[in-house]
Amino acid sequence: MNFKNFKFYLNTALFVCLFMFQGIKTFSQEKEKELTEPRVMQPGKNGKAPSDAIILFDKGSLDNFESIKDGAPANWKVRGRKFTVTPGTTDIQTKQAFGDCQLHIEWSTPVKDVKAKKEGQGCGNSGVYLMGKYEIQVLNSYNNKTYFNGQAGAIYSKFPPLVNASLKPGKWQAYDIIFTAPTYTNSILKTPGYFTVFHNGVLVQNHKEIGAPTTSANKNAPEGVSKLPLMLQNHGNEVSYRNVWIREL
Repeated sequence: MNFKNFKFYLNTALFVCLFMFQGIKTFSQEKEKELTEPRVMQPGKNGKAPSDAIILFDKGSLDNFESIKDGAPANWKVRGRKFTVTPGTTDIQTKQAFGDCQLHIEWSTPVKDVKAKKEGQGCGNSGVYLMGKYEIQVLNSYNNKTYFNGQAGAIYSKFPPLVNASLKPGKWQAYDIIFTAPTYTNSILKTPGYFTVFHNGVLVQNHKEIGAPTTSANKNAPEGVSKLPLMLQNHGNEVSYRNVWIREL
């Protein structure tokens, strides 16, 4: 081997070693990030908000919400620690936009719908829309037949719940929703969104991928962004909500 060949192989070996070292360093940095000590927070009890949550409604007022029509104050009826859909008004949305999040929301469908012999989609209908686009259905699904991907706990029009965990009308029920927002590069979809949903503590949606917006989404919600307001639907039924909080992830 002459000197030129030796020099070439030496430089090549040095380059490979440097490349490997840089790769090991990068890998080590990424692992270090994963092993960062978790921050301390105080969990809530019995569905109450943990210390790092944004409380959207606890009692008193709907100051964190607005009409989706014109940004006017939300005019659903507030009574103490609950608020109720006022038929004839608009859907409402949060003033703040959210992307990846953990959402807790409690709801109750009206007994009066059952007494009025309302059935199917006409009985206790509302909806929780992440980013104003992707609906987790709210409905009286206790002894109330409807299409499977339209009952309580469904990702509306897309996926029925794994089980029907519904309680009777008038009883308070809870959704705990883990939402991974879709991501975009130059307004082009990069990664899809995902839902995991617990209904009354029972898993009903397990890391379901979502594509296009569900039916009745906010038509004015912009495309190509990963944070938008949370929307609650007015479907004409006097569904009540309480204890609404969210954690940004």
